[in-house]
Amino acid sequence: MGAVDITKLDFFTSKLDAAVGWARKFSIFQYPFVTACCGMEYMATACSHYDVDRFGAGLPRFSPRQSDVLFVVGTISHKLAPVLKKVYDQMTEPKWVVAFGVCTCTGGFYDNYATVMGIDTIIPVDVYIPGCPPRPENVLDGLMKLQAKIEKGEKQTKLYDPATKRLI
Repeated sequence: MGAVDITKLDFFTSKLDAAVGWARKFSIFQYPFVTACCGMEYMATACSHYDVDRFGAGLPRFSPRQSDVLFVVGTISHKLAPVLKKVYDQMTEPKWVVAFGVCTCTGGFYDNYATVMGIDTIIPVDVYIPGCPPRPENVLDGLMKLQAKIEKGEKQTKLYDPATKRLI
């Protein structure tokens, strides 16, 4: 047996990583965690006029164990936060999170004790889609940004600490 050239192995693993990233990019199985009014805009984006199926994201899964993207759509209260965290924890790796709507991203116009001021205080978020509600064009733009992150293998692993106003 001769020696193995390590540079050729790097070529094969990098090409394999690129192929796996491309396949994941176009096979998004989303779990819609819909709680409020943004749900109507989420459903409108899935309809034939905008058609998220052309991005490989047309088949939602309603089991976290079969999903790789968690779409958090709408207001999250502190009472609902443990449920969201449990759903996130049940998802298999690799997994991504999309914050859909201003209430999910920052708490929106709610300034009270019952509303979570951004889900990034509970789970890491990969893509933010702001708006009240976000337009379908913004949703598609966010989906394309998510696809780019998935293809590159990028993952958000940091949480936001509201007390220090920094990522932890």
